Amino acid sequence: MTAIVIALDEPRASELARELELEGASVVAVTTPSTTLSSLLADAQALIVPASRHILTPELITACDRSGVRVLALGGADSRLLARFGLADALAPNAAGWQVLAALESHVPQTPRASAERPHRVTAVWGPHGSPGRSTVAALLAVELTRAGRRAALVDADTVAPSLALLLGLGEDTPGIAAACRRAELGGLDSAELTRLATTLDSSAGTLDVLPGINRPNRWPELSAGRLSRTLQACREWAEETVVDVAGAFDADEEATYDVVGPRRHAATTATLREADTIIAVASADPLGISRFVREHAELRRLTAPTPIVVVVNQLRPGPLGIDARGQIRRTLDRFAGVTDIAFLPFDQRATDASLLHARPMSDVVPRSPLVAATRRLASAMTGITPAEVSSAGSSPGSSRVARSIRSRRAARGA
Repeated sequence: MTAIVIALDEPRASELARELELEGASVVAVTTPSTTLSSLLADAQALIVPASRHILTPELITACDRSGVRVLALGGADSRLLARFGLADALAPNAAGWQVLAALESHVPQTPRASAERPHRVTAVWGPHGSPGRSTVAALLAVELTRAGRRAALVDADTVAPSLALLLGLGEDTPGIAAACRRAELGGLDSAELTRLATTLDSSAGTLDVLPGINRPNRWPELSAGRLSRTLQACREWAEETVVDVAGAFDADEEATYDVVGPRRHAATTATLREADTIIAVASADPLGISRFVREHAELRRLTAPTPIVVVVNQLRPGPLGIDARGQIRRTLDRFAGVTDIAFLPFDQRATDASLLHARPMSDVVPRSPLVAATRRLASAMTGITPAEVSSAGSSPGSSRVARSIRSRRAARGA
């Protein structure tokens, strides 16, 4: 028996409830679309709402995904909105109860919400000194994985210069990763505890869980290798995609000069890279950044093989390398590092400055930035999911520069 929540205007809501009950369905709640629907999803299997932008929000879709609730639109003509969330076409406003029940039983989601079958994954974002933008890439990637329908978590495990809390406007005094590591050492870290320790970030893509880093670099002993490994194992059960921002230095050379049983400054980076299922290796598109990346890539490969490494060249621009910057980088990495598959992220200073000014994810502030689009393609390549219409997320129809220009010319012509 299907448990259904109906959120429609009266009298259609009560009429549909009676029709569904005659068909053998269980209607657990009948309410108006303006109600806070997320509180009614605990005992439901399906939700019936109008196809309205004010009702079908990313927050509601995320809450339905987490509760395993199917969404069916009844009435409304915003097919673009339904395609964006991967929902079936809306039924007619006067559709009979048997038609609604048949649609609920036959519709199988073919979009990101089927991602529960995909394995959970930990992704480390690393880059050597001289490759700025690791934290920005990590934050952008986590947001775009959320937009692709995956439940994502963002973790700051940088023991040298933790910065995610400042970048995203979060409090630096929250428990975060340090408290999670302490709980992991005591054996009390599970999904419920991680949810309690995490800070919730509402973005244009949906809700993102963040474990901020240590608020002072001298607290690095709290992120020991054993603690962090157990924490990331718990994160793998907690979230579908865990994106971890780490420092650039390895710990390999310290074993020869330090006491091997004592804490090591960069053990958090080494532990994360060894625990990760995928590594995003960030290089800067300039001679210094590429040179350092080539030297460190061999050590990274030795330390983490056979973990797949995705090479990302950040801040691509013609200035430091001339006109054919992309071609020069490809030839250099192919010759000296054996890297042929490269993702390029363009340099967008305006979008970066806007994100820093507002302390918000870049996709919320400048959704049409080329950097946001390139990161979205990277997330799509990682998940194999291509969400429909995500390139215009956060904008309304007719809000583009071209549409505004047309409207202004029409207004001038009419005047």
